[in-house]
Amino acid sequence: MTPPLQYDPVAQAHQNWVGHGWDESADAMAAVTSLFRVQQILMARIDAVLRPLDLTFARFEMLTLLGFSRTGAMPLAKASSRLQVHPTSVTNTVERLGQAGLVERQPHPTDGRANLIAITPQGRDLALQAARELNREVFSDLGLPARDLTGLNRILGTLRFAAGDFAEASALMGGSAPDTESGVVTDAASGSRAGASEAATEVAPGVEKEGATPPGRMPDQAGTEPARPRKRRLPRA
Repeated sequence: MTPPLQYDPVAQAHQNWVGHGWDESADAMAAVTSLFRVQQILMARIDAVLRPLDLTFARFEMLTLLGFSRTGAMPLAKASSRLQVHPTSVTNTVERLGQAGLVERQPHPTDGRANLIAITPQGRDLALQAARELNREVFSDLGLPARDLTGLNRILGTLRFAAGDFAEASALMGGSAPDTESGVVTDAASGSRAGASEAATEVAPGVEKEGATPPGRMPDQAGTEPARPRKRRLPRA
């Protein structure tokens, strides 16, 4: 493990930004740089857990996405949409998982031109094992107290919403989220119900692409360029 630096390089960069007269951009620059560095730290921890299982985080997300779906199967296009990556990247993931016997292709019940990606029993077992180990080794202790994690999720959720990542405010950012049992939307702040909605059955979006990692991308997302989302107005407090 690399020994820690004697000073915070992001704080030093912030100071340099201010020194060059870029005060109005200094805080945002420091935030972006810190996010990139935190991603590297967390991905190293995640890789240490998943590598012995012969999984990348992208393959884990695919298995978990399928495992949480109602039938354990979905079209490639739907998986691509849920993971927010190009279909080519999803195809690459499916091929690797298929070679390992963790997923399989099945005929689409209504579209003879399409196939479904289905998780196998072996894939379910491995996804569950990986989730338990990630919960124990990474997710249960990020180095932040619970109250800070709540605030961080609100901030990052708001940032993703403003970038057009999703269309309706989510529970993580203090908006509305579907009740997964009844399919009724519940306001996260007041608990009031706001109407019918499809129950949420998949995990959060992820990434996939084998190869090197450019700054700010997950390990398997290199070389993919999903459509740039439109910016949205922030919800009023």
